Amino acid sequence: MGKKKPADERQAELARIRAAQAASERRRRVLVIASVGAVVVALVAVAGGVILAESRRQAAVQEAAASPIPGVEEEQDLSANHVAALPEPTPSTPGGTLLPPMGGDHDPVVQNCGVYTEPVATANAVHSLEHGAVWITYRPGLDPSQVETLTTLAGGYDFVLLSPFEDLKAPIVLTAWGVQLEVDDPADPRVEEFLVKYVQGPQTPEPGAACSGGVGTPA
Repeated sequence: MGKKKPADERQAELARIRAAQAASERRRRVLVIASVGAVVVALVAVAGGVILAESRRQAAVQEAAASPIPGVEEEQDLSANHVAALPEPTPSTPGGTLLPPMGGDHDPVVQNCGVYTEPVATANAVHSLEHGAVWITYRPGLDPSQVETLTTLAGGYDFVLLSPFEDLKAPIVLTAWGVQLEVDDPADPRVEEFLVKYVQGPQTPEPGAACSGGVGTPA
């Protein structure tokens, strides 16, 4: 049998083992902290880049909206009388297709702004236009992903109506008081430019008036 090591040697060896373990743990902690720090720095850099890119994009949209938007039609000298029980509009273009009115006589009650999955009464929606709303209409049967894009855009504004519209002339039509734009795709940059320019825009007859407290329950 081998001789037992003296107590002081055993203590010294145990101390060396503990010191090695402590050093290994410190190295592990340093590596973990360094790795976490690197990830945080990378995430901050990515987030900063995303924020900067979005800021530049919004600035470009604002700049574009400050100029005339190609394709926008205008109508002047629109009446604005409150008339109860107005009929829905009759076909306004050849072929029996429709465009939402840009203004005119309308129901005394506004259509509450928000997103609708069913058509809303034109006479009420026009009253919302009078108060500075943009009404985004789309053909029933539009691709669901495109409807979702429009829904996301509409959700960024208090004064936007979104609803399907039967027999619509174009796939998507944006209407504010006295102005209108037809587009084929919600990704068209003019869609966002129109919203920036005309939601509570300078053409609004009654800016600041409510787009709530009327009829309709948005989805």
